[in-house]
Amino acid sequence: MKAGPAALLARIRSGRQPAPDGGFDRRLIAPMVLGSVLNPINSSMIAVALVPVGAAFGAPPAETAWLVTALYLATAVGQPVIGRLVDTHGPRPLYLAGTALVGLAGLLGALAPSLGLLIAARVLLGLGTSAAYPAAMHLTRSEAERTGQSSPAGVLTVLAVANQTVAVVGPTLGGLLIGAGGWRTVFAVNVPLSLACLTLGAVRLPVAARRSDRIDRPDSGDHPGRPDRLDHAGIALFAVLLLALMLFLMRPDPARWYLPVLAVLAAVAFVVRERRARTPFIDLRALAGNRPLIATYLRQVLGYTAIYAFLYGYTQWLEEGRGLSATTAGLVLLPLSLTALTVAGATGRGPGVRGKLLVGSACQIAACAALLLVHASSPGALLIAVGALAGVSQGLIGLGTQSALYHQADPAVIASAAGLLRTFMYLGAMAASAANAAFFPHGATTGGLHHLALFMLGGAALLFLLTLPDRSLARLGRPLPPR
Repeated sequence: MKAGPAALLARIRSGRQPAPDGGFDRRLIAPMVLGSVLNPINSSMIAVALVPVGAAFGAPPAETAWLVTALYLATAVGQPVIGRLVDTHGPRPLYLAGTALVGLAGLLGALAPSLGLLIAARVLLGLGTSAAYPAAMHLTRSEAERTGQSSPAGVLTVLAVANQTVAVVGPTLGGLLIGAGGWRTVFAVNVPLSLACLTLGAVRLPVAARRSDRIDRPDSGDHPGRPDRLDHAGIALFAVLLLALMLFLMRPDPARWYLPVLAVLAAVAFVVRERRARTPFIDLRALAGNRPLIATYLRQVLGYTAIYAFLYGYTQWLEEGRGLSATTAGLVLLPLSLTALTVAGATGRGPGVRGKLLVGSACQIAACAALLLVHASSPGALLIAVGALAGVSQGLIGLGTQSALYHQADPAVIASAAGLLRTFMYLGAMAASAANAAFFPHGATTGGLHHLALFMLGGAALLFLLTLPDRSLARLGRPLPPR
């Protein structure tokens, strides 16, 4: 469909020239994809670095787990915050600032003389990598509105495939980097990645006007769906809630009773604050009225709890329980990335969101059950097959939840909704990190892996049961009937 005069005028005002064929501006795809994969690649590469980092600083698994948790905490808060800024100020300035911070964080991590500074570098990485994915979803929606393509399945598939593939290939890449130059290369690689994103972003991203200037609403600044200022109190309460909860989950102990109490108090205060704020950090009223979107967020938590528990727990067991090197463990997990890439690429353009989630959750149940068969003397073929099965579930679940959100969220705040989707993803990742610390208190034993598998199995079963009765998912992504 050709763009109309109003759409062309909007592009001229935003500083962009119309695409020759009126289709999606494919020059945006490279910065969108490269920027959005910075977060999953940093989330997954660290999996094979936990053991050598612990050896370098004499730190037990309970302490090195903070390298995982620190990034997740920063991302869980940073994604929706930056998403709201993208909705207000446009994607370009947030994308450039975020990717620049990634480079600084990579440099700090490569030179860090202590575990504390290494954790600080991970916090900066979490904040810096929080910008690109909301920016990409914002650009996808704005291009869809310009071209009249209500369901740009190809672009959504590219984003999903890139993020899923990079997430699962991360351990393999991390193992190769560690084998080539030690664990510090896992941080240093962010410097060239940051430079590439900055170059592509500066050249190809549009210089857009503020969203409030592009909407013919004089009162848009006070509209709860179009934030013009940040809810600092809501952000602070949300951060306290997450931090108190994670501190307790990382080391549950009756003597630390004050942490869950603090989490509950922060949660109550957060709800009260958000219901009264004119521009809330998370619009709970609007969210409560969109039950399909709430279900998608719940699926995201459940799906990624098992995904990340498998990614970190299985990788750590391969190194400690099976005795493989970081490089070899990464190579064993390579089929996981290949199956995720193949499945997501083959099914991405299809409209069956519900089918993807059902098959993905069923495969996740099977992969978790297969972990119960794994022992220190298991043949290599079984170790590879378990990873490949997990890759099928990861590819389908990630693609299904992203597609569901795109169609369920309010287009005016798509970047905020996408950021919140990532928040729920990392809530699952934090739960997985806490589970790994609980089941591997003194190292990754086979018994601990089996207990972790039972925990993952429960979450995968809940995901399947949450998806099975939801018939609304079957209508998502399909063309509307003619009037």
